[in-house]
Amino acid sequence: MARSTDPDVRLLAALADPIRLSIVRQLAACDGICACDFTESCDVSQPTVSHHLRVLREAGVVTSERRGSWIWYRLSPDAIGRLSGIARDLVPGDFVPAADLVRSRRRRATLAADAQPLVQVGPTS
Repeated sequence: MARSTDPDVRLLAALADPIRLSIVRQLAACDGICACDFTESCDVSQPTVSHHLRVLREAGVVTSERRGSWIWYRLSPDAIGRLSGIARDLVPGDFVPAADLVRSRRRRATLAADAQPLVQVGPTS
């Protein structure tokens, strides 16, 4: 598959890896993490972490800052805005999650069953 020049495609492609998605989730929960911490939290080697951080940086998902001998990463505000925009484009304004629809249908079915009059079988006196 050819590399896309569309920044949204590159952004989503960068997130389409379990390790990179884990890194992004960790970064979303704080204001920055040292690259060295990802080796333990993701249970991968330092070169593997470096590779994934490079992919995220090149896609504009993260920014980096050197602090002494360590490099700290944080989510790019631009990437957060782009992800929000993509989600808004993909999800209609009146979107209802499937789980909510299932619960609602079950609730209506239960209420309808409870509202049914009891049918008497056999002769009535």
